[in-house]
Amino acid sequence: MTKPIALQLYTVREQLAQDFTGVMRRIADMGYVGVETAGFPEGVTTAQAKALFDELGLAVCAAHAPLPLGDQKDETLERLAALGCSRLVCAWLPPDEYKSVDSIRRLCDRVNEAADVAAAHGLTLLMHNHWFEFEPVEGKLPYHIWLEHLRPAVEFELDAYWVQVGGVEPLTAVADLGSRLTLLHVKDGPADNTQSSMTAVGQGKMNYEAIIPAAAYAEWMVVELDRCATDMLTAVQQSYTYLTQKGLAHGTR
Repeated sequence: MTKPIALQLYTVREQLAQDFTGVMRRIADMGYVGVETAGFPEGVTTAQAKALFDELGLAVCAAHAPLPLGDQKDETLERLAALGCSRLVCAWLPPDEYKSVDSIRRLCDRVNEAADVAAAHGLTLLMHNHWFEFEPVEGKLPYHIWLEHLRPAVEFELDAYWVQVGGVEPLTAVADLGSRLTLLHVKDGPADNTQSSMTAVGQGKMNYEAIIPAAAYAEWMVVELDRCATDMLTAVQQSYTYLTQKGLAHGTR
């Protein structure tokens, strides 16, 4: 059975800043089943966004937000509650925290603390990767240290494109993460460095016809394009068409 398809709204951040309601309606009309949030434009509250998602029938499959620790704890927990979302994704921890094995282990301790807070509020914490977690540090791959030191309750949102940019075969990472890989980020492009322009899914070098079936535990396919050489909304539509026509995900159209 195919998994539902969502859009990470960071993809259309510039368009949403111009016309939040209009762009969200276009995304729903394309057939996307859900969205993954990453903050909202100035003047749009979380409550207003959630009301529009509900009106359009868009599920909130996950939310990118800061770790629920320290000064950011209450804000993050309130955001997830307002969205009615149980998946909290740690989208970014600075590359400086991946300079040594010891620093990565300290990072894992902090993530474990955050996971405990999340669990106490009915949330699941997931880690999202970029390329540097798949580049060797002192002879070890940081994501292997994740697997060794993060508690089993911490799940993963694997970005297959960044895995390949980092130098690891995506199918290897999928196998390593196993049942803890519960969300799959789907982007495409040349996969040659971190600054290259991306493409609509299906128009780059990523072999999603192999990757997606292998990610059997992933519950959502989440399209995310950080930037694109073509019109972004066109690429969002083309990504949806590719994934659904190839039978790699399902939407509402």
